[in-house]
Amino acid sequence: MRRKAGLRAMLALAAALLLAGAGTGTAQVEQYAVREGLNLNSFTRAGPVAAHIVLRSGRQPRLLVAFPAGNSGTALWFAPLAKDAEWRLDGAPRPITLRDAKGRPLHGVRFVATIDADRLVPHQAVLSSIRVIRDYQALGKAPAAVLTAPRMTGDGIRWSRDRLDGAAGYDLAMTVVGGRIAGGAILAGQDGRIRLALTAVTGETPLSPRGGADLLNAHAQADPGARNALTFLSYAEKYLAGSWRFDTYFGRDTLMSVRLLMPALQPAAVETGLASVLARLSSQGEVAHEEDIGEFAVLDHQRTDGTLSDAPVHNYNMVDSDYMLAPVARAWLLDDPRGRARARAFLAQRVGGETMGARMVRNLRFVLQQAAPFARNPVAAHLIALKPGMDAGEWRDSNDGLAGGRLPYDVNAVLVPAALDSAAALEASGLLRPYLAAGDTAAFAQARALADIWRAKAPPLFDVTVPAESAKRAVRDYARMLGVPDAPALAAIGTMPVRFPAIALDGKGQPIPVQNSDAGFALLFEKPSSEALQTMTASLIDAFPAGLRTGAGMLVANPAFADAGIQRKFSPNAYHGTVIWSWQQALVAAGLARQLERRDLPADARHRIARAQSCLWDGIEKTRSVQSSELWSWRYADGRYQVVPFGAAGADVDESNAAQLWSTVYLALRRPPGPAIACAGR
Repeated sequence: MRRKAGLRAMLALAAALLLAGAGTGTAQVEQYAVREGLNLNSFTRAGPVAAHIVLRSGRQPRLLVAFPAGNSGTALWFAPLAKDAEWRLDGAPRPITLRDAKGRPLHGVRFVATIDADRLVPHQAVLSSIRVIRDYQALGKAPAAVLTAPRMTGDGIRWSRDRLDGAAGYDLAMTVVGGRIAGGAILAGQDGRIRLALTAVTGETPLSPRGGADLLNAHAQADPGARNALTFLSYAEKYLAGSWRFDTYFGRDTLMSVRLLMPALQPAAVETGLASVLARLSSQGEVAHEEDIGEFAVLDHQRTDGTLSDAPVHNYNMVDSDYMLAPVARAWLLDDPRGRARARAFLAQRVGGETMGARMVRNLRFVLQQAAPFARNPVAAHLIALKPGMDAGEWRDSNDGLAGGRLPYDVNAVLVPAALDSAAALEASGLLRPYLAAGDTAAFAQARALADIWRAKAPPLFDVTVPAESAKRAVRDYARMLGVPDAPALAAIGTMPVRFPAIALDGKGQPIPVQNSDAGFALLFEKPSSEALQTMTASLIDAFPAGLRTGAGMLVANPAFADAGIQRKFSPNAYHGTVIWSWQQALVAAGLARQLERRDLPADARHRIARAQSCLWDGIEKTRSVQSSELWSWRYADGRYQVVPFGAAGADVDESNAAQLWSTVYLALRRPPGPAIACAGR
């Protein structure tokens, strides 16, 4: 009888919530779901509601709802189980709007989930910023001030609290509609399953959704998975880097996504990305990497100045984004006819009392200042280094992503000269004239000469050459350790040495011999020589472990030619190890297409580019099912490389986002027509 009363109460609550959400219900509800590894992901967006439900199966079940509003979320971890259990969603989640005890609106979702477990014991709920939830997932710790005790009532458990500064907060309510609560545990019903009705809401300020014809133009590919992911991550204020873990602005992700998506985006959508980056520049002109907003900003201020301010706090620890802005801005403001027609109006727009043009000039001044020392004396000590105390500073932003390197290849060999060239081009166009100060003209006049020095002197510092016999020995040993075949890789090497750019230089300026995918930046932003293109394309054509090509896609790193310590850091379980990142494949695909547009390359160079392009697209097409994901790993079984979702294995250091902004860029890419070219051999 009590269970029936609880169910009636739950249904009454659902009806009340639906009535409260009548305004939301009039908006078009955008929904899709994707199962990836242990995670069942469900995305809902309607009016002020945007929510990503993540139900994690296995022996350590978890339920989580992430909200783009304030980068906030509600999450609940359960005690470990004796055996694997799997979640399912019963029907589509419903967008809701309700009000808290003070009459303030809370937006979120109501859904019903079932798990085939005999018993669930709630372990810890965290209602706060996604940054707090992310840290709890990784470290098992959260600030005591954000934790709240559950309130249990018959068949229900509820966690609810205001934000630390007293603003509208977060609520997670759970009613057992299949099973029962006893002794602090949730027990299964007679069918051996537990069925839960849940509501999850946030009081953070909603973003303004963008989608449909306001987002993509007629050139965009008809890829429903990529369209769904991009739509969920797109708002008039900014793009989200990825969900569930990065539900807010990231500078690098925004810039690379806008650049690669540019042919498929509407003009206003391109400018949203550029404006969001320019609005967050530091006073010196640095590009913000990430923003702390919502309750995470409150926690920041509480720790640093003792206030409860929620003013955003921006992170400027990364060094690559500073040099991406200029090439991406140039691609829109000068190279794209649509952007060229809107350039003056865009640069004249104001944010924070300052024009976009003045902000653009601020970044270019920073680029010129940082590039000057190496141009005067081109030695490794004058290259752009990671910031003091940082183990990361570019897109490989995990602790071991650069194998302890301090001077990244992509920043120094590609992005700095590309930024300098773009500064010169933007100044020469006259677009920046209204925003230049008295001393800028002479500095900008040197930009092209500085670019030439960087382009000539920086890349050779990263050159790695491994003699053929040493390379073969390394490949045999590494393949044996991994349990993968070595014959295709050995055939690729033949009698020729293996050459590639180091992933980075160490603190003494010595190359770290990890083969990598970062030549993609040079293919997209530069015009490499025929000789350089031969080196770049070899790693795309050659089979792993001689190169980066596998049946599960293009690896972002290959440590076969490094020492055993580095090889351990670059495992298939490492975030930037021998894994496949979707956007890196897209970066290389776009770069190869750009190189084939050149008319200054000899026929043999063009053939190698076309061959590399064919090899790459073979891998892309084999991995369409995970293409919108952040990254994935692999295993070698039954004579082939097989895709493994990253985060599905206990040894994986983290889990992949099911929706990643820069993984949607295939909407602007398509495989070139024509017959495929074989990859075997050199």
